[in-house]
Amino acid sequence: MLNLSILLEDSARKYPYKTAFVAGTQRLSFKEVNAAANQVANALQTLDINQGDKVALSCPNLMYFPIVYYGILKAGAVVVPLSVLLKQEEVAYHLVDSNARAFFCFEGSESMPMGQEGYAGFLKAPDCHHFICLEANPSAGPGIGPLGFRDLLKDKSPVYESVVTRSDDTAIIIYTSGTTGKPKGAELTHGNMAWNADLSRHLFELEYDDIFLEVLPLFHIFGQTCMMNCGVMHAVTGVLLPRFEVDSVVSTIIEEGVTIFAGVPTMYWALLHQGPEAGSKRSIEIKETLRTCVSGGAALPQQVLEGFEARYEVPIFEGYGMSEGSPVVTFNQPGFERKVGSIGLPVWGVEVKLVDGQGNEVPVGEKGELLYRGHNVMKGYYNKPEATAETLVNGWLHSGDVAVQDEDGYFYIVDRTKDMIIRGGLNVYPREVEELMITHDEVSLVAVIGVPDEALGEEIKAFVVRQEGATIDEETLIQWTKDHIAAYKYPRQISFVDSLPMNATGKILKRELRKHLD
Repeated sequence: MLNLSILLEDSARKYPYKTAFVAGTQRLSFKEVNAAANQVANALQTLDINQGDKVALSCPNLMYFPIVYYGILKAGAVVVPLSVLLKQEEVAYHLVDSNARAFFCFEGSESMPMGQEGYAGFLKAPDCHHFICLEANPSAGPGIGPLGFRDLLKDKSPVYESVVTRSDDTAIIIYTSGTTGKPKGAELTHGNMAWNADLSRHLFELEYDDIFLEVLPLFHIFGQTCMMNCGVMHAVTGVLLPRFEVDSVVSTIIEEGVTIFAGVPTMYWALLHQGPEAGSKRSIEIKETLRTCVSGGAALPQQVLEGFEARYEVPIFEGYGMSEGSPVVTFNQPGFERKVGSIGLPVWGVEVKLVDGQGNEVPVGEKGELLYRGHNVMKGYYNKPEATAETLVNGWLHSGDVAVQDEDGYFYIVDRTKDMIIRGGLNVYPREVEELMITHDEVSLVAVIGVPDEALGEEIKAFVVRQEGATIDEETLIQWTKDHIAAYKYPRQISFVDSLPMNATGKILKRELRKHLD
């Protein structure tokens, strides 16, 4: 038996009164979270949810999330976490595609009506029979739909014997971001998820008194595995924040004594550019409590890493993962040299290799697609055998990411194969251009894409967020970039923008930039 809910049950047995989660003024112990999850499992039985049934969950980082998540697992059902930013048509697609039979959805607010969007999507998914509103104000009853969470749990026992599952049974269906075509649901097993949660403990060198700041969305695999599941597995207190705001993050780190922070590059960029000034009281207080930072989800620009570390004197460890890998594949690991700009070495039990277009391994220092295999690899894409066969070949998962390996075995992500620009027959990797342009004193953030060109096939275009008060113009920045990079690589077009489109995890959405070309 390996039901992922054992993570919570084990910590509730060993450390019943230790704080499991903090959410604003609300604090629940491991015993209390486990009891509430048991009530959810008992309630699901009354809704005729059986082992293997799919149950969707759309909720920000609130106390509801871990309680419902582990309750679904205890019942032997499969959790289908959904982004809180989905609109009704997208909600309907995910519910239908995953064959969800029930849907827990947070009510939301006027400014973020996720409950209204969720319920409208639910009504378009005929085989999803139950909509449970996670109330913004439980005392006011269900704000949307006929059934509220409070009523669902009424009179339900806090005792439950978890359903026996196998390690290779599906525990989670996590949807990819859908950079090409419709999102696909990666089936992750109880074993996939448990191994990755345990690995994260060693990568973070966890101690009993550590405190996680969980601001990465828990519906995303990074926050779900490396923060929530890892923390619950090893009885580490998690402080939940429903959204990333610099002032809120800084205050929470200081007030709650947070020791470990995990984020995506745009979060570190914001903390560097919008956070406390170097030498200020708040920056010093952050230094005194925070001991480790982790970055993933996308490449962290070296300038951002070095600036952040110089200000807060806290190391950032980069790793690499993807939804299909549960997610961690490589990491700059404790006990080994930390190489800035590298995604590190393969984690325990995982093999990585780089191949060319014909599937042949490439020599050290040459670019190739990153492939991996091991205990972290998904079962496949739910109900999509053709897509699975394209991605999983002879046990090796084809990531779509281009990387190089150095003589010490460390890997460096160059770009996405799908993001690569072919200009006049020459390959241009956007990340290389972005890494250069962000070093300019008047550039704050940059994203580079390829745009159609009649003569060259593709031309290079950069979207640039200027530093506050900067006045640099297109011609000057193009010339500066031209002076610092090969002639075929510099952007011929630059658009200055106030911000760049991002998804819920802070990853820059280049597909959105392509929709709004000049």
